[in-house]
Amino acid sequence: MKQLRPRTASRPRTSGTRAPLALAAPALLAVAFLLLPLIGILTRTSWGELGTHLSSPGVVEALQLSLVVSLWSLGLSLLLGVPLAWLLARTEFPGKALVRSLVLLPMVLPPTVGGVALLLAFGRRGVLGPWLESTFGLTLPFHTAGAVVAATFVAMPFLVISLEGALGGLRPRYEETAASLGASPVRVFLTVTLPMVAPGLIAGAALTWARALGEFGATITFAGNLPGTTQTLPLQVYLLLQDRPEAATSVSLLLLAIAMAVLIGLRGRWTGTPRTPAARAAAPPEPEPPAAEAASKDPAPAPAPAEEQWALHAEVTGFNDLTLTVSPGTTVAVVGPNGAGKTTLLRALLGLTPRAHAALTLGGSDVGGLPPHRRGVAWVPQDGALFPHLSALSNTAYGLRARGVPRAQARRSAQQWLDRLGVGTLAHRKPSEVSGGQAQRIALARALASRPRLLLLDEPLSALDQTTRARVRHTLRTHLEGFGGVCLIVTHDPVEAVSLADRVLVLDGGKALQDAPPAEVARHPRSPWVARMLGRNAWPGRAAEGGLRLSGGGLLVVADPLPDAAEALAIIAPEAVSVHRERPGGSPRNVWPGTVREITSTGSRLRLLITSDQAPDLVAEVTPQAAAELGLADGTPVWTSVKATEVTVVAL
Repeated sequence: MKQLRPRTASRPRTSGTRAPLALAAPALLAVAFLLLPLIGILTRTSWGELGTHLSSPGVVEALQLSLVVSLWSLGLSLLLGVPLAWLLARTEFPGKALVRSLVLLPMVLPPTVGGVALLLAFGRRGVLGPWLESTFGLTLPFHTAGAVVAATFVAMPFLVISLEGALGGLRPRYEETAASLGASPVRVFLTVTLPMVAPGLIAGAALTWARALGEFGATITFAGNLPGTTQTLPLQVYLLLQDRPEAATSVSLLLLAIAMAVLIGLRGRWTGTPRTPAARAAAPPEPEPPAAEAASKDPAPAPAPAEEQWALHAEVTGFNDLTLTVSPGTTVAVVGPNGAGKTTLLRALLGLTPRAHAALTLGGSDVGGLPPHRRGVAWVPQDGALFPHLSALSNTAYGLRARGVPRAQARRSAQQWLDRLGVGTLAHRKPSEVSGGQAQRIALARALASRPRLLLLDEPLSALDQTTRARVRHTLRTHLEGFGGVCLIVTHDPVEAVSLADRVLVLDGGKALQDAPPAEVARHPRSPWVARMLGRNAWPGRAAEGGLRLSGGGLLVVADPLPDAAEALAIIAPEAVSVHRERPGGSPRNVWPGTVREITSTGSRLRLLITSDQAPDLVAEVTPQAAAELGLADGTPVWTSVKATEVTVVAL
């Protein structure tokens, strides 16, 4: 009997299509065209005399001069090119396209033409040459300084382009968060921007140095070919070709080796990439202490002194159009659907968005005209925006250090806040080494530690599990009880709104629909979105004879009469909806046929989504026993009924 052998797993085929011959052949010719000159240098080099050629006095002197010129050129490129790259990447100004073209021009301009241009600009008969010589006694042509200027002219574009690309890929959220923590623009640039674009900066610097080291055309035209003064290594190669071609080949091999070393070191990443957090490393989960134990270890911060009280008054215009007046120690939950203007409101208070402007007063001081770092406003964005190059401890201490607190004191306070939020053991980890929930707690600790007057939290607990969220909510509530400023917290969680907030601000389309205590908003929500967030059915409509004419079609009978044609919102609790398999009799005046489209579990009850041609979608709650008795499942036809007295109508 023939035995069946298991089929061995075939090697996975690499992705990608096979190149057609019409394209592959010219591509191979291109590679050969680029490779043959290099092969020519390698095969024609006198390897036995290589050491002699490279150690000759003229070559050594030219090499030393090349290193001096290229390093000075690199320094000058960094001094001028880094600010220029930042300007091109971060700001809009008239003539920006022209400036970028000027940056690119030396890369496409023939080097000798560049040398002529430099001569006409900085030569003794140039535009600036006579002034430089008479004022500073500085003569650039035929001097080493001229060689530096020529090399900088042709090499600096590599740095600007590389760094601009890296800055363009860096999200401004990191710099904005640093500013909200009190860091000045210069401090933000030095401590956040530059470290995060370090790969692009290093790549651009390496290319700039290599290009300056190999510069020939502009140097010989502008600075001449004077031994020991302007005769760099490429110019030495040019001279050796006339009398000693074997030595010229050896020196060319040296320049080739340097260029290849730079390219191999960069591994093709010449445009650079900012170091933003990638997918978080799979760090071992941090054990969470029990809630009771955490509460006992959670020292309540001392209440703010009586003189440190900062009331908030803001008149916001633009996309958001509202006025906010909030007394010290008040927490306001900002809720509303996506696009309602919640985050825009926070950014307007920070002074970070052109979409809206806030005339902002904190504690009687007008701070609306101040830059973000001088407003005393701390912000926790949705993603936390932890600085990826800093540890959790350094992140948390950043705001204190920006405000001049000594390093040791700042780190001590930062550690206390990390401990308070249950992430103290992660103090020396980078953001890429912690989970999303842990990162969110670190970001919250960073904002709280910075001692702000106004605290802005954009969904700060969304990445936490339920147990951790309850514990962090307790810590945050404890802190806010002694907070002398105002806290605005954007949330989609009704539990957060009720447990943390003294007021709930409901936004829609940038305008305030409701601003009231949580209990009032829960009883009489004026927004369909808020009602649904609270788990209620919310049907907008207009008063008509017999009830409320619904926007989605149909008539809803209500117990309380409404003014004619008045707009209103009908609120129906899911538990007030009765579900039947047959049309019900008796007193209900709102009865509709429908179909069960979805069944979900909410604690000890089941929530049903029921669709109907005669009424808007309806959510009902039943017990599992009732669902079993009725035989409910997806697609089951049912009848629903709501008593008129169970409908709460809120005038809009």
